[in-house]
Amino acid sequence: HLDHGDSFELCKDCIDNGFTSVMIDCSSKPFEENIEITRKVVEYAHAHNPYVTVEAELGTLAGVEDEVKVEFGKSSYTNPNDVEEFVKRTGVDSLAIAIGTSHGAFKFKPEQCTRDPKTGVLCPPPLRFDILEEVSKRLPGFPIVLHGSSSVNQEYVDIINAHGGKLIDAVGVPEEQLRQAARLAVCKINIDSDLRLAMT
Repeated sequence: HLDHGDSFELCKDCIDNGFTSVMIDCSSKPFEENIEITRKVVEYAHAHNPYVTVEAELGTLAGVEDEVKVEFGKSSYTNPNDVEEFVKRTGVDSLAIAIGTSHGAFKFKPEQCTRDPKTGVLCPPPLRFDILEEVSKRLPGFPIVLHGSSSVNQEYVDIINAHGGKLIDAVGVPEEQLRQAARLAVCKINIDSDLRLAMT
């Protein structure tokens, strides 16, 4: 699987070299350009035998993942009014949406969070389940994906810091919110930082 491919050429190269699924991420581009490039990737992928599946993204997540970099404050939520048209016009197989997750171990700035008075742990703002619910109504049964959804296990953070790391205020998405997202419509949750923390 190619994650966050940022051009038709990159997706084509991966498909030509045997990838069975690709993600084209043109979420930072204007809506019509996102549709145009995504449709081109879908047409190329679906013409192959075996059939290659394509994931795309609407809305932008803050943080850094592969070649995609979005500054905090420049992310945008998915507009539910766009999802039906996007899926219909592109023919995409699954859709990543933005409901408040972000890439990397530092998903939220401390000023976005509240601190639990009992534990002292930073608690991130809740995900926008209203957007997820509306997308689910407009695309019933369609595969929805969440990127940047690591919980950032504080046990790993503590171990890393105890051995010379400097992960200060690394805050992830609470696991109960991820479980709620999975119950609503999300069929794939991309966890990034928990794996990297474990490897560290």
